[in-house]
Amino acid sequence: MLASDRTLRSDETEIVDEAIRSRRSVRAFLPTPVPHEMIVEILEVAARAPSGTNMQPWRVYVTTGATKQAITDAVMNSGIRAEKAKWDEYKYYPEQFFEPYYGRRRAVGFALYGHLGIGKRDVDQMRRQHDRNFVFFDAPVGMIFTIDRRLNQGSWIDYGMFLENIMIAARGRGLHTCPQAAFAPYHRQIRPVLGIPEEEILVCGMALGYEDATKPENDLRTERAALDEWVKFFPE
Repeated sequence: MLASDRTLRSDETEIVDEAIRSRRSVRAFLPTPVPHEMIVEILEVAARAPSGTNMQPWRVYVTTGATKQAITDAVMNSGIRAEKAKWDEYKYYPEQFFEPYYGRRRAVGFALYGHLGIGKRDVDQMRRQHDRNFVFFDAPVGMIFTIDRRLNQGSWIDYGMFLENIMIAARGRGLHTCPQAAFAPYHRQIRPVLGIPEEEILVCGMALGYEDATKPENDLRTERAALDEWVKFFPE
């Protein structure tokens, strides 16, 4: 039996489980650089994600320094407010929210703004907080993910598993992440910065770095629904 095929010991299981449990969207990072070799390790292990017929549909643009700043400038200088941005490549959310998803969405929004002391009518502060997406929440590494538009929904499923692998691999190295769909409507601004060809759809961005534990927004912990709300077990 190959070492990779053996059953994990209980302590190893706990390490894996803790990496999954501790993964969350961090919205404030330290400026501490992430070694290039560590980024390479994370991406290489993440690429072991399941992929139908091994197509490996992911494309990744890793940015730091001036290039990352150029993405920020392109978005922030576009004059396009987030609420006016067009999701013309793909739709992340439904046209009309409904329960239980609407309630869950509202709950996390209220919780985040509550941690930041932002009232529900303070639109300007809400906008400023949303714009923090476009500086990658001050993370030293900003990644942009794309997929060939000729691929179909199965490849998007594979892509989600790849993104999760990145986030879990990052946790195993003491790093945190924040996946950011907010970049997707700004593909026209980001394409020329990174030389992204038209046949690629911008899927999302992701901030990568070390958490700034002093920031209140990083105290947020989201809840997950109980299994009996979304699982049906059938007896033998």
